[in-house]
Amino acid sequence: MKTDWTTDTKATGQYAEVNGIKLYYETHGTGRPMILLHGGLGSGEMFGPVLPQLAERHQVVTVDLQGHGRTADIDRPIDVRLMAGDIAALIEHLGLASPDVVGFSLGGGVALQTAAQYSAKVRRLVAVSANIRPDAIYPEMRAQQGQVNAAAVEFMKDLTKIGESMSKDFDFTEAVRGLKMPTLIVAADADMAPPSHYVEVFKLLDGGLRDGGWMGEGRPKGGHALAILPGLTHYNIVNSPLFAAVTLAFLE
Repeated sequence: MKTDWTTDTKATGQYAEVNGIKLYYETHGTGRPMILLHGGLGSGEMFGPVLPQLAERHQVVTVDLQGHGRTADIDRPIDVRLMAGDIAALIEHLGLASPDVVGFSLGGGVALQTAAQYSAKVRRLVAVSANIRPDAIYPEMRAQQGQVNAAAVEFMKDLTKIGESMSKDFDFTEAVRGLKMPTLIVAADADMAPPSHYVEVFKLLDGGLRDGGWMGEGRPKGGHALAILPGLTHYNIVNSPLFAAVTLAFLE
C-alpha cells in the first residue's frame, strides 16, 4: 500500500543553526504553537495527511531530526536524549512560549526527553507509539531492528547509526515518572508493542490505578490521559484522523 505523505498546507521551510546542528523545520498554520516530531527513517512530511487538520487550530512546526529528511547528520550518536537538546534550543531560537510537543515513535522519545529535561519549555506532551524500554517491543520486531546495521551496507551509511541506536538498552521509567506537564500517551491497538505496555506507561503517570469517579476525581492528578486507537498499526497511526482528533482534544 502506498503511503501518501503530501499535504495541502502552505509551509515555510527554513534552517535553524542550534545546539551544534543545522535543523530543517517547516511552519504550518497559525495559533498556539505545536512542535511535531516524526518517527525513525522518516521526516516531517510523514504527517502530511493530518497536517491540515492540525494546522487549522495550531501553528505547527514540523522538524526533521538529526540525520533525517533535510537535516544532515553530525558527529554524535542518534540518541533521543541528545536530540531533545536540539528541540529545546529550537524552541528558544523561534521564541515560542511553552509550545505543545507531539512526537511519534523515535520522535515520541525525543518529545518525552524534551519534556523531561526542559519542562519549563513545554506546556503539554503527546507521546505516540513511544516505548520506554526496548524489551517492550515484540521479539520479532527486535530481531528486525538488529538487522538494520546489515541493511546499511547495501543502502546508506546513516542506517548504521540508526541501527546502533536501536540496539542500545534504555529505560525511561524515571523520566516518565518525573513529567511535570499534562501528558497524553497514544498507541495503536496493533502497535510495535502490546497495548499493555502503554497502559504500564500510563500507570507511571498515576493513571489506571483506580475508578475515575463520577466527577473525574479519580483521574490522574496531573491531567494525564491514555488513548489506544482502534484499527491502526505502528505504520499508519499518524496518518489517521483519529490521531489528529485525540491530539487536538487533549491539547485544547
